[in-house]
Amino acid sequence: MPRIFIISILITFACVNLISCKGKGTVTSKTLSTEDKTALENRIKEIIKGRPGKFGIAVIYNDTDTLTVNDTSDYPLMSMFKLHEALAVCHTLDRLNISLDTTLNINRKELDMDTWSPMLRDSLSESFSISVEKLLDYTLVHSDNNTSNILFDRIVTPHETDIYIRSISPEGDFNISYTEADMKKDIPKSYANRTSPLSYACLVNKIFTDSIVSADKQDFIKEAMARCATGMERIAAGLPDSGISFAHRTGTGYTTPDGKITAINDGGYVRLPDGTGYSIAIFVKDFEGNQEIAERTISLISKTVYDNLSSSR
Repeated sequence: MPRIFIISILITFACVNLISCKGKGTVTSKTLSTEDKTALENRIKEIIKGRPGKFGIAVIYNDTDTLTVNDTSDYPLMSMFKLHEALAVCHTLDRLNISLDTTLNINRKELDMDTWSPMLRDSLSESFSISVEKLLDYTLVHSDNNTSNILFDRIVTPHETDIYIRSISPEGDFNISYTEADMKKDIPKSYANRTSPLSYACLVNKIFTDSIVSADKQDFIKEAMARCATGMERIAAGLPDSGISFAHRTGTGYTTPDGKITAINDGGYVRLPDGTGYSIAIFVKDFEGNQEIAERTISLISKTVYDNLSSSR
């Protein structure tokens, strides 16, 4: 079939008139007391105090209570934007009545041989066909940069992605302008793809508590997030080994000439045994230190949030 992006259809995005990031999912009415929220916020602030970077945190518990620390909109998304991209791809396919098993023809000459790309290891032919579902799987599970670039080139642009996400999350404070390829060519552009922690937590919350795209595609996104194989030393490391489910996306930035790591990020959804859950987004900007130290800090924040919310139930 012809390349999808050639189809000359102007996608009209119907803006949803939302004033919060609450979804429509069925949840119990458990809330946090003011004392609980204040205690959790103070614990998080104590953890990040004096750390050599800017930490931003957002938590939405049970689709009801929201907590933020350093919630500004200047955190580089890096590969976190692959979640926005996946939603925009699925929305476009829905509008065109195209299924995830639709295949695209790929020539290795189109691909970047010097970027993170598990697909390159698995597809050794000079040309090959691959389904959109598999491209999304590589993108969401393994954070493959080539598959992300292909989806942006063939199906939906960064600008169209930005417009679509604003239509489903108008309260969001973010910007998506560039692809992985763009950022690799010009590293400062990675700061233009940005978000606030709350904006990301709201988007994750909608995925797990609301209906955004067709059910089969949204279920695929959630399942792929649950299999995400990157950044397991971050939020996941602060969670118990059993009794909960966790699905997420991560992003890691470049190291600048002065030794700063532009971004060390993680954001996802934790489902607790009683059916309640929370979305959590932790962003680290311009970290002046070892990445493992930042990741241990993220895991400690994650454990603190989990312990607090578990004891509050």
